[in-house]
Amino acid sequence: MTLDNTIQIKSFKHNGHIHRIWYENWQVPSADLHPLHQTESMQVFVNHGTRIREADGKEWMSKVPGVTFFLPQAWYNIVALLESGGVRYYCNVASPFTYYEQIVTYIDYDLDVIRLPNGSIHVVDEEEYQQHRIQYQYSDTVETRVRAGLDELLGRMKNQQAPFQDEEAQRYYKLWENR
Repeated sequence: MTLDNTIQIKSFKHNGHIHRIWYENWQVPSADLHPLHQTESMQVFVNHGTRIREADGKEWMSKVPGVTFFLPQAWYNIVALLESGGVRYYCNVASPFTYYEQIVTYIDYDLDVIRLPNGSIHVVDEEEYQQHRIQYQYSDTVETRVRAGLDELLGRMKNQQAPFQDEEAQRYYKLWENR
């Protein structure tokens, strides 16, 4: 199936090496965005069954529908994974995204926040973050922005602010199915 309006999402590590690539992501047209998402100038992408390449070159296909939300200048991004047991949010603490010539890029700073369908919230990969902070020599500015991004993300999540509304993620997926 050919997807119209598709882009690639590429994540990098701080040293510039590729971390992961999602090859086919459909961009939700701005006219179809929820008004809150429009107000915040979010970019929203949907994928299911897309090819993914890891840093080591291994490739696999996504099995769970994903709706990815990028907010301008935010030091995180949010992926709603539409699983059979409910929506699980997997959030990357990351640099603000750039979008150029059908490619979205960002730097992944290892810290992740997961919100399970039951509402429980878990911050993971702190050890990996600390290891890479030393290995890649993150500046004080990066450290400050990463921690501020984590705090802002946790606040959004706990207050169920956009885009943490399961029904909107499901609606975007239905738009993708019916495009």
